[in-house]
Amino acid sequence: MSRVSAPCLLDRWTEENNAIVDKWKQHRDRGDAVTREQGLTLLKCCYVESHKLLQKIQGVLAVPAHVQLELTVVYNCCLFSFSQTQLTEAEHLLTHSLERALGAVGCDRPPPNPPVFWCMVLKSLGSTPSLRSCALHLLCLSWALWLSTCRLGHIQELQEELQSLSEGLGAVEVAVERSAVRPAVLVHPRDLKDLLLICTVIAQGAELLCEGRCSEALTVLQRDPSPLAPRELLAQIHTLIGLCLSRTGRPHSAMQCYRKALETDVRCVCALHQSILVYRQLGNTQAEIQALRLLHSVLMMPPATQPAVAPPIICPASLLPGQSLSSLLIVPSPLSVLHSLAQKCVLHGSVSEGVEHYLDLLAALQSDHQLSQGFSEAPSLPRLPELYLEAGSSLLTAQRPTDCLALCDEVISTTLELLPERLLLEEPMEASVPGSPDKLGLGQDRLGVVLWSGAAYLLQGHCYSHLKDWKQAVTHYTRCINLLMKVSVKQKGCVKLELGVRTLQRLKGMALAGRGISFTHRDQKRESLRDLQLSLQAAPGCASAGLWLTEVLWRLGRRQEAAAFWEKTQSSSTAPSLE
Repeated sequence: MSRVSAPCLLDRWTEENNAIVDKWKQHRDRGDAVTREQGLTLLKCCYVESHKLLQKIQGVLAVPAHVQLELTVVYNCCLFSFSQTQLTEAEHLLTHSLERALGAVGCDRPPPNPPVFWCMVLKSLGSTPSLRSCALHLLCLSWALWLSTCRLGHIQELQEELQSLSEGLGAVEVAVERSAVRPAVLVHPRDLKDLLLICTVIAQGAELLCEGRCSEALTVLQRDPSPLAPRELLAQIHTLIGLCLSRTGRPHSAMQCYRKALETDVRCVCALHQSILVYRQLGNTQAEIQALRLLHSVLMMPPATQPAVAPPIICPASLLPGQSLSSLLIVPSPLSVLHSLAQKCVLHGSVSEGVEHYLDLLAALQSDHQLSQGFSEAPSLPRLPELYLEAGSSLLTAQRPTDCLALCDEVISTTLELLPERLLLEEPMEASVPGSPDKLGLGQDRLGVVLWSGAAYLLQGHCYSHLKDWKQAVTHYTRCINLLMKVSVKQKGCVKLELGVRTLQRLKGMALAGRGISFTHRDQKRESLRDLQLSLQAAPGCASAGLWLTEVLWRLGRRQEAAAFWEKTQSSSTAPSLE
């Protein structure tokens, strides 16, 4: 059959299209009466039926009388394809059908360039109200496809046509309403257009922000959005505006935007995370700790239950897949937030709370079977031995030396088989010894293994000093020193090794100082003097070592030296810290 003009066939196809649309809309309006699985099954069924109908329509030559129906069915088919993430298929259907429509009205095939293609389509089909309506519907779909595939350049090139879409849709609706029988559409183009507008603002603003063009991004993001836009999208806009303001040196204005985002959508965790960064920038530690507590509690909440019905045909997430937006709205994992909260509490006076957070963190990692992997669950978290050492240090600060000893034993037993007999530092670093056990996957970080084990012995020495068991303190400080002495540096000044070497020297200095102080309490003054002097050579400026050296010199009767060293210590001293 080369040409079909029978009205009954046209009516039959229209009824079939409307039946598919009505079936989906009735399901959508039933709400909780059906399960989500049933909704997804129905969506797939409608997808198949609409494509079968389109195949029948396109199985005959395109004629002007059928163009409106064909383009409406294509609109619905593309929406169903969109719901199945068949974006390439939807784009092919759209382009092919518009080419058929142009051929039916006697126009040449347009070039593939999207701006030129669409200008020709709108010009050729615009003289007939019903066809212009269909063309605008499909332009909305192209807009959605460009957003979903991050082709913002096409949207920018057709900005005038897209901005006038609202007026065009309103005008053609009045003209088409007079028609007796209209093919039904799955989603009203006006509703789709409102969603596309706000998603385009977000996508363009995010891209400009990532390029460092904050002023331009701010101009784009401050366009008035539709009041009916989804709350999550409005919250994202407030968050992105806050990021613009924060990056242009206006942290207080940024905080106001983050508050608006949270007022709009209480689950906008990105705004809460950015608030924490602003508090940190402003030095408001107590507000930062409170916000960290809130962020952790929100992240630990169970996810919102999915609605019983199938998801919408086009959801905002499918229109905003870009890496720019994802990188801007990234939020740390619950365990990373818990780690930050534990650190802040310990460093700023809430030691007991910080200890509990550290213990919760370790328990969570163990329950997730992370210990056997050697890495914590997120790149932003330190390695597990470091977490154990941080927790141990906080336990000692909280006057719980016995618990600290137990955690340090875990680190020592875990790294024992990985410790090298000798370690020569050069660039590139030596690989792990062939055939050596590597339970934690740490073989490529042999210096790290030595530093972790050494720090564990150092902490144990501090624990025994706290318990006034000076003999055990000397023993554990000595183990730390002996272990660190196995490391020698061949290539000094190497950038890659600089941090590790500085940490090594600080550990040596603190272990020697701790053993020297322990010798002082055991009345072994000459051994104490030797270790304290070596400590200051390894880590110059250690205030506690300098004070104890002055004390030992005084006890040995070398009072003139003690007085001179006291003055030197008072003039400049900074206590090194273990990282």
